[in-house]
Amino acid sequence: MDLLDPASITPAVDGAHGGELLKPAVSGTLNVLRAAKNCGVARVVLMASKVAMVPNPEWPADKVIDDDSWADVELLKKHQCSIGTTYLKRWQRRMPSPTSSLHMLLQILGGQRFDVDDFYIGCVDVRDVAQSAVVIYENTSAQGRHLCIESIERLIDFHDKLAELYPEFPIHRIQEDKQEWVVRSKAASNKLIDLGVHFIPFDKTIRDSVDCLRSKGYI
Repeated sequence: MDLLDPASITPAVDGAHGGELLKPAVSGTLNVLRAAKNCGVARVVLMASKVAMVPNPEWPADKVIDDDSWADVELLKKHQCSIGTTYLKRWQRRMPSPTSSLHMLLQILGGQRFDVDDFYIGCVDVRDVAQSAVVIYENTSAQGRHLCIESIERLIDFHDKLAELYPEFPIHRIQEDKQEWVVRSKAASNKLIDLGVHFIPFDKTIRDSVDCLRSKGYI
């Protein structure tokens, strides 16, 4: 399977279950790290989803999520089946399509409501991720984990912002905020900011994403 060749991925993933996908990811990562060490590579930047940090029911209710948080594995297992099935169905379409995040944005713009209250802590802009990876790699003082997110927001904030920016869409307005555990913050990624990362504002990430979807004909 060539990860850079979409056509080679579908046959490998078709019919697979969560555990079958997890083992290659873990073993493959360890193989890369071992090879880097054996070849004398000085620094490796490993990027992971924010679900490596949430959900975490043990996290203090009044504390902003930061890089000390680790997700509860058992809770992730409970969500594994539905999440994995969604991604597999999208891979099986065998045609170009938006990323899972942009696909979710499209559905929210169409009026759908997602049950991701245990996971959502804000939008991550891939341009911020790319910038952060370079900064961390080039700065030898950067060690350990770094949370990469412009601001920590709740799902209700995301829906409200979309409705404010795009009143022409039938966006579902959340009536009950179920994310009391999410402490809003504009400084959750101070470690990266101190290293020189300049985050793209939340509003611009949304606008650029919608503009991109429009330019590609998805809206």
